[in-house]
Amino acid sequence: MYFKQILNEEAGCSSYVIASRATGEAAIIDPALDIAQYLQLANMRDFNVRYVIDTHIHADHISGARKLATATGAELCMYESADVLFAFRGLHDGERLPLGQLWLDIWHTPGHRPELISVLVTNPPRSEQPSMVLTGDALFCGDVGRPDFGGAEGAAQQYASVHRLLGLEDYVEVFPAHFEGSCGKGMCGRPTTTIGFERRFNPLLQLSREAFLEQAMEPPARPLNMNAIIPTNRGEATYEFAEPKVEGEVRRMPPQDAARWRVESGAIIIDVREPDEYNRGHLPGAVHIPQADLALSLDQLEKTKPYLIACAAGVRSLRATHYLASAGFTNLVSLQGGTDAWSKAGLPLEGATEAAPAVTGRERYQHGGAMQE
Repeated sequence: MYFKQILNEEAGCSSYVIASRATGEAAIIDPALDIAQYLQLANMRDFNVRYVIDTHIHADHISGARKLATATGAELCMYESADVLFAFRGLHDGERLPLGQLWLDIWHTPGHRPELISVLVTNPPRSEQPSMVLTGDALFCGDVGRPDFGGAEGAAQQYASVHRLLGLEDYVEVFPAHFEGSCGKGMCGRPTTTIGFERRFNPLLQLSREAFLEQAMEPPARPLNMNAIIPTNRGEATYEFAEPKVEGEVRRMPPQDAARWRVESGAIIIDVREPDEYNRGHLPGAVHIPQADLALSLDQLEKTKPYLIACAAGVRSLRATHYLASAGFTNLVSLQGGTDAWSKAGLPLEGATEAAPAVTGRERYQHGGAMQE
């Protein structure tokens, strides 16, 4: 058996290559947009890629699955209910994919996305019990995937899926589709774990069902460029320019310095938070472009103008600033510490109102009439 985890540092996600050394047949799960790395590996090891599998419709990075399947002649596989506009082999719950002497068993583990699957890996010459599970965005290291529906439906599905996975033996290794990023609230940063460790130490798995559902109903902010990435991954548009990038250094300034720079440069402030966050108070004059909409808003911005990018604590604004820099914007500053630090420094906010209506998890993930990640 051959197994390789490939980490994408820019998107905080993982892809996997599994192969039978006996037959040279390989499966590639959740491939990134840059498919050259998989083609080089397959060529170097003389693998024949039989399956390309996406565990779900990704919202924070552009999948390379279709390109890779076309380049290799492999079967493109997703769960049978995946709402996409291209042809694929529909997998069903309990299906077993042979890969040389290996077994890839498909479990439907919805919640984060309706079509999300996990892939159990068994090497029968060693044991007829699975030794690994690729959990997609169902179970992370120290966290679980946020339910994309928001509200009770997605949270209940997520709870059931995670506890199905916890029925596996303690020794089963867990390989998620993310080690960091916006698809969970508190991933610990490790790229792999075990069922037993998560059962004992994952804080969300210590909660009662009622507490889990309550916690899961308020997902974190939508991912950077989500509203361009999802249509691309569904096959309804081609916005590959929306792929998040972290290239080179960008400037960061603490609030007092940023306030002076803004006045001196005449910078435009862009607030990339969610609407409910923006409505609770923002930097004076800030233009509101949620990070989910940033890629589709580039034509509204002039690349040579100065921009101060703000969020709540400085994490989202830094990623957004990196993305804008990769898109050719030349005069950017990310607000260090975000609006939280700005307010603590005694600098003014406008639009703050305690009566501002909260946006529900379901409303946050509404896009084009369908619920999205």
